[in-house]
Amino acid sequence: MGLLNPLYDAVSWIILQFHALFSPLFGKDSGWAWGLSIVCLVVLIRICLIPLFVKQIRATRNMQILQPKIKEIQNRYKNDKERQSQEMMKLYKETGTNPLSSCLPILVQMPFFFALFHVLNRVSGGRTVGVLNQADVDSAKQAHIFGAPLAAKFTDSASKIANLDADLTTVRIVTVVMILLMSASQFITQRQLMVKNTDPAAMAANPFAQQQKILMYVFPIMFAVFGVNFPVGVLLYWLTTNIWTMGQQLFVIQRNPTPGSLAFTARQERLAEKARKKGKVLTPEGDVVDAAEYEAKLAEEKERAAKRAQPSRTTKAKRKGGGSTQGSPAQRSTVKGSTARTPPTGGNGTPAPNIGADAGTPGDTGSTGGTGSTGGSTANGRPRPARKQTQSRKNQGRKKS
Repeated sequence: MGLLNPLYDAVSWIILQFHALFSPLFGKDSGWAWGLSIVCLVVLIRICLIPLFVKQIRATRNMQILQPKIKEIQNRYKNDKERQSQEMMKLYKETGTNPLSSCLPILVQMPFFFALFHVLNRVSGGRTVGVLNQADVDSAKQAHIFGAPLAAKFTDSASKIANLDADLTTVRIVTVVMILLMSASQFITQRQLMVKNTDPAAMAANPFAQQQKILMYVFPIMFAVFGVNFPVGVLLYWLTTNIWTMGQQLFVIQRNPTPGSLAFTARQERLAEKARKKGKVLTPEGDVVDAAEYEAKLAEEKERAAKRAQPSRTTKAKRKGGGSTQGSPAQRSTVKGSTARTPPTGGNGTPAPNIGADAGTPGDTGSTGGTGSTGGSTANGRPRPARKQTQSRKNQGRKKS
């Protein structure tokens, strides 16, 4: 039992069920019954792949956003590949980005593609495959679309085409047209993705931008070269897949474009025009709100910004003190009212000596008898603490005792 046999069984069973559905409409041996069965197989697979397609879009956008940081890491650790790889993995982990997510839809489709290729090859040789019995194989072998058997290839010989009850020229014309349509749809899909749905700034910072542009032209050529070796049924499968992808991509570009891209600008303009017709406006955040409310909100925010920018008032004391509320100690004592007392004067206007002061010791303020218990004041106007009695006064007290 081969590894892919379960997949062959699944693909052939799905085709057989759709064939049973279309047989009453087109006939059991009709090429349209078998052809539409292949188309429905594609649609079923692509519907199942929608969650992966959403992840692909998110991963692609995250990679575009991270391109400047990726380039910075590459430049910083260009001589240390191991450290560069570690930093890249760290960046992907922090941002929740998986570079392989953009390839998941293609990777998941490939097994079904090869399974269908194998089934149609077996049918063209008249051999059973999967759940298809000999009667089913004979019916599918003789099924024609536009005069070309589903099992025929561009490279088949005239005798082999004759065994399928078809004309070689007709087969080659049909296969060439399908290959051209397949390649054109692939090119259009890639072009609209790169031109309309990509931020120009991100593309400029992307070191692989030029390679992507080259691949945009290389892939259609590759499909054209390899397509001549595929049966008409496989070409129908591939063409249907490309058309689905093109429509799906167009839907995403119209409804949810990449921020900063041309499609995003066009979408914002469309939304703004629709909002204007309804008397509303489109905010920079993408919300549609009432125009009057939005204008009032902007005016309020502008008023708040003006209040925050208004300079604080300067008091008179600050202006006199040079903008500082902390002057010198003398200034503080003058402004607030110093506790230093003016020495008392006598009848002739001279300073009177303090009680208990030493008459022979000059005071701190330059007047006589200024070292008493009340003390004098310093040069800056502060009161000096009272001094102890002089030694002579102490001696007099001892003599009396």
